[in-house]
Amino acid sequence: MLHLFSLSPRYRYSLSVRLLVLLLLISTTAGACSSEGTHEEQTEEPRERSRKQMEPDTLLARRQPSGPPSTIDFLGNPFLSDYRQSKKLDAYFARINADFTLDADPVENMHRPAITDTIYTIRFGESVIELYAPSQTGDLLLQVADIRNAGIALRNNMKVGMGQPELMTKLKNFDVRILQTNSEIVATSVEGAPISLRFFLKNGKVNRIRYEGYVD
Repeated sequence: MLHLFSLSPRYRYSLSVRLLVLLLLISTTAGACSSEGTHEEQTEEPRERSRKQMEPDTLLARRQPSGPPSTIDFLGNPFLSDYRQSKKLDAYFARINADFTLDADPVENMHRPAITDTIYTIRFGESVIELYAPSQTGDLLLQVADIRNAGIALRNNMKVGMGQPELMTKLKNFDVRILQTNSEIVATSVEGAPISLRFFLKNGKVNRIRYEGYVD
């Protein structure tokens, strides 16, 4: 009797309905879980992207080229420390306390003969300052200075007529190698291009200053 009842059409129909309902419940639950997981993944991805955008690009910062130096070391230019001012003739004129003349002579570029540069020569009394001006850069490169009077002072107010002890005290404020004899004090570069600044002494005082720079 029980076996015949389980095979009846009504029982099979009831069983099919239950299976269909069960399948619908499983499908709905799986879809909800899948949708929720997808939403979490989509939410997490923008967060990760946002964090990456907020992090500074240190590699890019390191690759950025630095600009020209704002100051010049003492032996690079013993008269002017400001890089921008060193490119102006007026900056030298302003430091000369005497009548002076200016000559401008064209000269062939040492590396490219087709280019003409300029040598400016400032004279006041027996003193002379010589500047090399490459036409392509607009720089004024100090290459020679021969100072024989107090018409101009170096940086830190070093000048002709000052005493030897005071000169030594002032020179020690700069990164230079100092060589000293009874008649001369020489300041040279510690490393790099051969540059010299010579202070000639007479009776314990500076009576001449000669600078020899390096222009390439």
